[in-house]
Amino acid sequence: MSEQPSRRAPAAAGSTPDSLPLGPDRNVDAPATPEPDSKRWWALVVISLAQLMVILDGTIVNIALPSAQRDLGISDSGRQWVITAYTLAFGGLLLLGGRVADLVGRKRTFLIGLLGFAAASALGGAALDPWMLFVARALQGLFGALLAPSALSLLTTTFTDPDERGKAFGIYGALAGGGSAFGLVVGGLLTEYLNWRWSLYVNVPIALAAFLGALAFLEHRPGQPGVRLDVPGALLGSGGLVALVYGFSEAEPRGWASPLVHALLAGGLVLLAGFTVRQKRAESPLLPLRILMDRNRMGSFATMGLATAGMFGVFLFLTYYLQVVLGYSPVKTGLAFLPMSVAIAVGATQIAARLLPRTAPRVLMASGMVLAAAGMVVLTGLSVYSGYATRVLPALLVLGLGMGLTFMPVYATATAGVAPKDSGITSATVTTFQQVGGSLGTVLLNTVAASAATRHANRSLGGPAQQDSAAESMVHGFTVASWWSAGVLLLAALVSACAVTARAPRRTHRETEA
Repeated sequence: MSEQPSRRAPAAAGSTPDSLPLGPDRNVDAPATPEPDSKRWWALVVISLAQLMVILDGTIVNIALPSAQRDLGISDSGRQWVITAYTLAFGGLLLLGGRVADLVGRKRTFLIGLLGFAAASALGGAALDPWMLFVARALQGLFGALLAPSALSLLTTTFTDPDERGKAFGIYGALAGGGSAFGLVVGGLLTEYLNWRWSLYVNVPIALAAFLGALAFLEHRPGQPGVRLDVPGALLGSGGLVALVYGFSEAEPRGWASPLVHALLAGGLVLLAGFTVRQKRAESPLLPLRILMDRNRMGSFATMGLATAGMFGVFLFLTYYLQVVLGYSPVKTGLAFLPMSVAIAVGATQIAARLLPRTAPRVLMASGMVLAAAGMVVLTGLSVYSGYATRVLPALLVLGLGMGLTFMPVYATATAGVAPKDSGITSATVTTFQQVGGSLGTVLLNTVAASAATRHANRSLGGPAQQDSAAESMVHGFTVASWWSAGVLLLAALVSACAVTARAPRRTHRETEA
């Protein structure tokens, strides 16, 4: 089924002449223009199910980790690898996964990713020792790196009508933003009422259901002609990203003064510099630099990275606050985050999706980031005596609404106007900025919080009861980190307002008459 070039344009960015929708004076009634795929909304269900599974797995294991550690005898120094093995493989291989989708076909890559993710999850759930679990988590990350870019690129090529595209990306953005919080709920329920292994086993039926749905509802899209795999570029790019993500993850337990941390971060930057040089010279680059040179696209990438850097610390800080200070159980802690997921869904699907067809994307992005920063400012007022309903809940609702307003136009604008042969790698780049931003933000904000807590504890020596003093110091660290988070989110608002110049999507003459 062929597509007219002018009808292939996505709805948002309008960064090139070819990406603009048809006007009333152009060939709007050409018989070659295809009708929308009647199965496209079922395709969205399948894509969303796979996306939710990948996002869930970033946090669902967090609450189950203490139980897994006791069961398998994982040392305190080794438990971080349950998380790190996943993030390293996922973050480091995303660019490669995106190019594989362009090379062999998005549906085929999607199906491989689903089956591999299900098998790796089953292996992890059946783990008999720590190393078996570590390997399974790394394999989950590897197949997730195939799955996530192909899912987003399938969404991009399936929905091209402005209104439908807004709704589809609204749902996708809601899952991307709220899935992590939902993972805390699911992880708590499965751990408390079954056991930690089900936080991994649960992926198997989800992946198999998505696999069957993909066979039935996803259109086969072969690999793009002329696309080849740049092996040296893949090694440099993946190696650089792995080194950076690993360096950030080691900065927390080892400290920023650690020679290993310095070596990893420096090595990652050197490899990424080599990767950039390689992409300029390669005949078929892994990440064509033309993707990064588009102002709207790069502005969206940067906004995504800063938004996740400012947001991901919330899960870490509030999880500790709710459980340690307020005494919540794992299940109650997970449920406490649900309002944030609901707010993200409302912001993405009910507000941003309705406004984007007639509103410039940067207006939504900047407004969302300012709103999210306001939610962070509310959290700066936390104390050991604060209540959930009076302080935490309002902050989560405002923060979630702002994130929903931001994520939806970011995804839509970053993937708009992309040539079919670059759809997979562009989708992977969005997810890479999200992953690296979240990793960097968590480490940096945790360092800020720990340092502020230590300073507060030193000033409080000789004060009231030691336990109360420790709790106050911890909460003080959280409030200081919340100010930093608010600053990062305001920076994201500034970047989106200045860098993203795309206009609101325009409807075609036929769409207006309909």
